[in-house]
Amino acid sequence: MESIVSYPQRFSSADLERIVDEGMIYMCACPAQVAREIRQLRELIAYQEACLNGPGNASEVHSCIAEAAREAHARMEVCLDRVLTLEGWDRSTLRMPEGLRRRRDAALEEDGCA
Repeated sequence: MESIVSYPQRFSSADLERIVDEGMIYMCACPAQVAREIRQLRELIAYQEACLNGPGNASEVHSCIAEAAREAHARMEVCLDRVLTLEGWDRSTLRMPEGLRRRRDAALEEDGCA
């Protein structure tokens, strides 16, 4: 049975949760969607790694899925890193930039929601 090596993570689980929360609070769903997908990929990787350790499981199948999920995870983390940079998020607090918050507030006022 092939041993699965752990994979690098640019963002902690807490970081991803903060990005999702911040995105939902300020109605900027794109970074939050990417963060949610990264969390889902981590769940898929963990599930496949557990399957690899199960007796009688098809290791080639689970290895294939785990490897693809790790590759997708790495690409999505690069994407999230770039999106946060492009949008100007505060990297130490993972707060959305003030300009995006003001834009959200202006949109709400136009819709009569504020």
